[in-house]
This record gives sequence, C-alpha cells and structure tokens, in this order.
Amino acid sequence: MVRIFRIIIILTVLAPLSGIGQTAEQVFKAAGTPANPKVNVSWNRYYTYDGLVEIMEKLEDAYPELVTLESIGQTYQGKDIMAMTITDRSTGDPESKPGFYIDGNIHSNEIQGSEVALYTAWYLVESFAENEFVNQLLEKKTFYILPSINPDARDNYMQEGNTMHSPRSGMIPVDDDRDGLEDEDGYDDLNNDGHITLMRRKNPNGRYKKSPEDPRWMVRVKPDEDGSYELLGYEGIDNDGDGNINEDRVGGVYDPNRDWGFSWQPNYIQRGAYKYPFSLPVTRAVKEFLERHPNIAGAQTYHNSGGMILRGPGAGKDTDTYSGSDKAVYDAIGKIGEQMLPGYKYMVLYKDLYTTFGGEIDWLHGGRGIYTFSNELFTPYHFFNDQNDQKGYFGGADTHYSFDELLLFKDAFVDWQPYDHPQYGQIEIGGFKKNFIRPHPGFLLETDAHRNMAFSLYHANQTPELVVDSVMEKKLGNGLYEITVVVANKKIIPTHSDHDIKNKIERPDYISLSGPKVLAGMKVTNLDLNLTEDQEYQPEKIEVPNIPGKGTVTVRWIVKGNPGDYQILIDSAKGGKLQWTK
Repeated sequence: MVRIFRIIIILTVLAPLSGIGQTAEQVFKAAGTPANPKVNVSWNRYYTYDGLVEIMEKLEDAYPELVTLESIGQTYQGKDIMAMTITDRSTGDPESKPGFYIDGNIHSNEIQGSEVALYTAWYLVESFAENEFVNQLLEKKTFYILPSINPDARDNYMQEGNTMHSPRSGMIPVDDDRDGLEDEDGYDDLNNDGHITLMRRKNPNGRYKKSPEDPRWMVRVKPDEDGSYELLGYEGIDNDGDGNINEDRVGGVYDPNRDWGFSWQPNYIQRGAYKYPFSLPVTRAVKEFLERHPNIAGAQTYHNSGGMILRGPGAGKDTDTYSGSDKAVYDAIGKIGEQMLPGYKYMVLYKDLYTTFGGEIDWLHGGRGIYTFSNELFTPYHFFNDQNDQKGYFGGADTHYSFDELLLFKDAFVDWQPYDHPQYGQIEIGGFKKNFIRPHPGFLLETDAHRNMAFSLYHANQTPELVVDSVMEKKLGNGLYEITVVVANKKIIPTHSDHDIKNKIERPDYISLSGPKVLAGMKVTNLDLNLTEDQEYQPEKIEVPNIPGKGTVTVRWIVKGNPGDYQILIDSAKGGKLQWTK
C-alpha cells in the first residue's frame, strides 16, 4: 500500500508538468533548428485534418504578428480548407510584398506534403526572432501556406481501410464498374487487423513463389519455372454480388490534379478529369484564392514519390509556354534544388515523366505566370543512401524488405496469416502497411521536410526584390529639369514571366513621380545612347512591362521648375511596392 501510495503522489506531482518543454537553460541549440519553440511539434509522425488545424491555430495564437489563419472554402464533405498567411506585418501590408504559395496533399494518399508545408510555416515563425535570413525574408516577402487542399480524402486515407495507393482523389462517389451503383464496394479489412494488405493463394500453376532471400517476399518465377502461389490483389470481397471485388472505392477516379483550367482535357482523354475545369470544390477554392493574391510570384506544390523537382509543361504541345528566359529561371533554381536535396532530380514533367493535362503546376505557370515547382517527396535513395539503388518511383522490393528488417524492425509489414475467403477459399493475407513506401518512415520525415522547406525558402528568396538604384537630375534650361531613375531587381525571378507578358496575364508595373509638375514621361531604352520611348498618356505614371531578374529598367520625366522634394513610387503586382523620397 505504501508503494502504491508513493506512486500516486509522484504521478500527481508530475501530471501538471506533462507537455511542458525544457527550459532555455536545459537546451543546447542544434544549428539550424529553433532551440525553444513556442509551439512544440513532433515532425516524425503524420497528423489528421484536425491535428493539422490544431497546429495552425496554435501558431496563429503564438505569433499573431506573423500569422493569419483563414478558411478559403469548403470541401465536398464540408471541411474548411485552411490557409496561413505569414509575414512580418510591421514592414507592410502582406499583399504589398512579393508572395510565395505552398500547398500539399492534393492527392489524398500523398500525405507528407502537408507535414512539409506545415513544417515550413512552423520553421518560419519559430526562427523569425533568432535567424537573420528568416527575419529578412518575412520582412520582404509574404508566404501563403495551405498544408492540405484535400482534407476529406486525407482523413479517409488515414482512418479508413485503404492501401498505400488509395484513395487517390476527393470523396465524390463514383461508379467504377458502370453497374449503376456508386460507392457500394471497396477494400475490406477481412482479418480485422487494422490494415489492408495483399491476398495470396497456393496454386501449383501460379506465377509467384516465396523469395529465398526473405520468405515474406513474393517473387515472380521465371518462364521455365513452376510457381507455387498466385496473388489476388488487396483484401476484399464481392459485397454487391456482381462478381468483382474492390470496385467503386471511395474517392474513385476523379483527380483534383487533372481539374485545372490550363490545357484541360475531358476524362476520355485525360483519365481523372471531372466535369469541366475547376468543377471540384477544392480546386475551385484554391483557384479563387490565388486570383485574389496577384502578388504571388513563386509557388511550390508537394506530392510523392520518387525524389523529383518537377516543372511543367505537363504536355509536349505546351512547350511554347516556357520561353528561353523562363526556362533559365527554372534551371537556375532547380539545379540548386538538386544540391539541397540529395537523391532528387530536376525534371520536366512531360519529357522526363509522363504527359498530363489540366495539372496544377501548368495552371500556376500558364494561367497565372507563377514560377512553380512540384516536388515528388521521398526518393529510394533515402533507404540506404545508395545512388545506384533507385528502381522506379518507390525503389525495389528487395530494398523495402531489407530496410524494414534492418531499420524498422519489421514494423512496416503484416506477417502472412491464413483466412477462409468466401469466394477464393483458403488464402493468406499479409504484406506492407499503407504507412510505408509512399510515406516517409518517421525518422526520415523531418530531415526531408527540412531540406524541402529550405528549397522553398531559396525559391521564395528569389522572387523580385526591387530597389531604386540611382536617381539623376539634370537642368535643361528654360525652367525645365530632367529626372532619370534606374530601378533594379536584385533577384533571379522577374516581375513578369515571358508567358505572362505575351498573354497579358498580370497588369504592367508602374513607376510614378509625385511632387513636381510632369510635362513628359518616357522609358529609357538605351541610357548610353539616350534612346527613349515617350508615354503619351499619364506621363507621371510610367508603365513598364517587366523588371527583369538581375536586371534594371530606366525611366525619365521632364518636369517644370526646380523639382525640389519629390517621391518615386514603384508598384508591381509580383514585385511589391516601394517608395523613394528625396
């Protein structure tokens, strides 16, 4: 009794301390990581929709001067699609700064994009006070971060019976087998172990056998060999009596990443397309959000798997949407990404992977003029850091079994168990769980999240940074003066992509003079040769089609009288607003 009583006392004393982090005196800072975050988050696990929202709310509560959280719309099932706006508001209105957009989890089974996006938000705000780079980044830029843009299917993937490959899209019911019924079948957890794994049946005419390297592993036999098993697919039974199993699964074939209004094609051409562009609630909400924020100059979307830094176009017919100048910007950033992300390759979607129509990155570049990458998170290189052992998007089965045994202690595999199937008779059920191969194992998640976050911050840091490089005054005589201004862009990304300029997606940039009476305004096309182009209307507000990356534009005004004090205002949708005062 005494011992039990002492345990109760100890537990009572310690209980109020649960969840409290270490004090500053108990922590030795690791380089590049917030030492004492206000919001403690474990980045070696995955969070449901409610878990993601709770972390976002805590970040907003802890950093109200940096974070604003809002719902931008609702999903098919009525969940709020949550967006975080992150910037240093003391240095200006968020929309007056160049913006950077990040989203993840458009495909429900590609879950880690949410954690990477949310890690980015967490890292920005927790590092703001102690890291000069982050501090200056939020001083000059605005981040719009949407960790999950498909939360209905995210929760279904996590909480319902699914494989690592399902569901793919949203939760709109479909009739896969065209029997007139929707969403009446699907995977069944036959042995009630909480996992949907594979079914196998002994068959002397089967084409599989147990691997001599690992009996858990089913390998295809050679043409001249006899097999001993057949594989029957994932767990399931014929629930509706139509002779099929695992059809009409929740989530179906409608793919939110084939629903975007650039180079869109109907379902009979592009499998996964829905009724018309932006016909799904989630893509429509994101589209409207992006259109409300014309300051967004760069974007990053997260998928899995295969270790790719992808840019568009998705289809070869759209190569003309990427000019030489635009490709140079992508190449410069993408090549740095390869350095930052070991095992990842910078690739062009249609050329190096496959053709898609109606994809998000195509609309972001082609429809909005935004420089966009789509990273396929996780690479087989991460299993054993072997550059030569990368088979396909996910790696080879031999690697999976070895990694599970040596580093996960067989936590990712369900051992084969007998089962009496109502249609197939005596079978065995077993295989890898849905939380392995596509999703990162926990201990690798934070590392890859940090590297991908750093790549996004590098990309965001290359969005336009405009400065007044020089101001020159010249007396012309007869009471007239000339004011010449050189505006420089210190970063790689221009204020308008070539595709944007060609299709007039975004308004021009404006460089204005206020104070003196302006008689004439002009663009200076060659300062050395004194070549100019007059602007006939509103000469005080000169239209500039683009301020190139790592380049300059020059404008000039002729004013009446000694100009005295005056102001120069630069107003660029994607380059931000800047005021210079004499």
